[in-house]
Amino acid sequence: MLPAASRLTRADEFASVIRRGRRSGRHRLVVHLQIVGDTGAPPRAGLVVSRAVGGAVVRHRVSRRLRHLLVPRLAPLPAGACVVVRALPPAAAATSAELGSDLDAALRGALRKLPAAPAQSGGAR
Repeated sequence: MLPAASRLTRADEFASVIRRGRRSGRHRLVVHLQIVGDTGAPPRAGLVVSRAVGGAVVRHRVSRRLRHLLVPRLAPLPAGACVVVRALPPAAAATSAELGSDLDAALRGALRKLPAAPAQSGGAR
């Protein structure tokens, strides 16, 4: 289970990450990743599993699997990272291993698309 401090909970947080974050998609899911201004904050994540994925039982199963897979993958992310994972309809028939593989690949792709951190200057002269 994701700890409360690691969850995105408000609609405006989800919207911001989806609109402004870097996106990387795979066959079963899409990952949106954004680094917010507060770099001391722990990485946070949220899930979007729509009705297109399936009925309530299927959606909840996919959500549980994705939450379980996200917990160990949040720690290596940069501080201040916000991640939204959007499940696509093929996620309903996927195994946890397939979802994990897609999640890893999508996270790598989104991280690659982030702008490089600006180099720190030596100070004012």
